[in-house]
Amino acid sequence: MMKIIGLIILLTVLVFGLFLGVLNDGPIKMDYYVGTLELPFSLVLVITLLAGATLGAISSIGIVFKLKREVGQLKRKVRGGNVELTNLRNLSLKTGAH
Repeated sequence: MMKIIGLIILLTVLVFGLFLGVLNDGPIKMDYYVGTLELPFSLVLVITLLAGATLGAISSIGIVFKLKREVGQLKRKVRGGNVELTNLRNLSLKTGAH
């Protein structure tokens, strides 16, 4: 279900972006240190969006790896707890205690 909702949102954004690009197809002048460049506004929007998404992904990589490491550590602790619990259950069955 979440995949379908994500796909609908992605398609909505793409259609909105397509309309925005078609309606704003005029050239804009970009001034930078070495010179100037004239590009269509829609291309500048796409480049800016991709640059922002890339920088956002790069900035979150450290957090994602940290959280994955923490999840692995917690899973090992749970496995250890389950082994200890199983041993305690077996011990109580062998001794006849309830």
